[in-house]
Amino acid sequence: MNADSIRSARIKMSLFIFLYFFTWSSSFSLYAIWLGQTMGLDSMTIGGIFAANGVCAVLLKPVYGYIMDRIGMSKRLLYFVCITSALMMPFFEWVYRPLLLSHLTIGILVGAVYLALGWYAGVSCSESYTDRFSRLYGLEFGRIRMWGSLGWATAAALSGLLFNITPVANFSVSSVTAIVMLFILLSLKIGDEQLHRNSVIADDKISMTDLLVLFKTKQFWTFALFVAGVTWMMFVAEQQFPRYFVTFFATKEQGNAWYGYLGTLQSGVEFLMMMCLPTLVNRIGCKNGLVLCGCIVGVRLIASGLTDDPIIISIIKPFYGVEMAILLISVFKYISINFDKKVNSTMFLLGYQAVVYLGSIFVAPVTGYAYGTIGFEKTYLIMGLCALFFTAVSYFTLSSNRSVDEKNLRHAVAVKN
Repeated sequence: MNADSIRSARIKMSLFIFLYFFTWSSSFSLYAIWLGQTMGLDSMTIGGIFAANGVCAVLLKPVYGYIMDRIGMSKRLLYFVCITSALMMPFFEWVYRPLLLSHLTIGILVGAVYLALGWYAGVSCSESYTDRFSRLYGLEFGRIRMWGSLGWATAAALSGLLFNITPVANFSVSSVTAIVMLFILLSLKIGDEQLHRNSVIADDKISMTDLLVLFKTKQFWTFALFVAGVTWMMFVAEQQFPRYFVTFFATKEQGNAWYGYLGTLQSGVEFLMMMCLPTLVNRIGCKNGLVLCGCIVGVRLIASGLTDDPIIISIIKPFYGVEMAILLISVFKYISINFDKKVNSTMFLLGYQAVVYLGSIFVAPVTGYAYGTIGFEKTYLIMGLCALFFTAVSYFTLSSNRSVDEKNLRHAVAVKN
């Protein structure tokens, strides 16, 4: 494959990930506000919705991961995600909203299935494919994934303003850009040389036996412990953070607009960190990268609970972008180093993403109750302390940075001798 073809493939993959996150951000960045302000739902109900969304995500993500490990670099699953995303506006306006108003339970269940197909599992599928693409071409995942951060930032700059006009505009933008995203994906071609001469895609396809073996490994459970202790706090706190954020301003409209501006800044920070942090993680190791992420999460949540100043909370908010960048870069490196390539996508969508969304099942309803009883401030303090505790535990339990191949080689040498 010549240099021009490689460059074309890299540009198209970057453009695809940009458009995917633009599509997602246009609607999802204000999803909690839509549920609260437009639909008139309370904290407990919104927490229940996120819990239902989490259940569907937990069930679907391992399925997506297993399919991806079976089909390798085929784009068939991504095509399905694109088509689902293109139906965003019709679904929200003609299906989801009427059901939430007339048949709440059915609406929650239908919405959970749709959002899992297009967003919750869809984004994981896109990121896993991006990681595999990056390693096939000898690139850093962060240097392509950063365009997703830019896509989110670009959409976030407009989402708050569009939402104040009508939420339908947000969903319409998502649908249109998803169609463009589909055409970009159709034009992306993976080179034969990358497909036939690589150390990324396993020759033997994953089987159910491989999944059972994965569950029996210590590395799986210690990694899952970090995800449960740290990323649960990180992501669950973010779900209803927009509702907390707008309380710092004189009007909800002002808060919505400022949240959109800061979403842009946060994604801009994430963009820059995705570009710069691969060098840092390569130097300190992916385990220490995860530990560093946990420390930042804990400090940010505690600081969010201690402040009552709109300027300070606005300064704190963009640090979520730093966390996301170092977390994703470290997670993909940790998985590629400590787990067999045969289960690479499955490990990401099961061991990381599915465990993340278990937090929505178990923690989101509890935090929703806590927001309504003891307030956002005290809840964030508790969540920050939990994140720091599990970070400390994970420092001693996460695996070293030795690769699977290196460990297998050492074992083979020991047996031979």
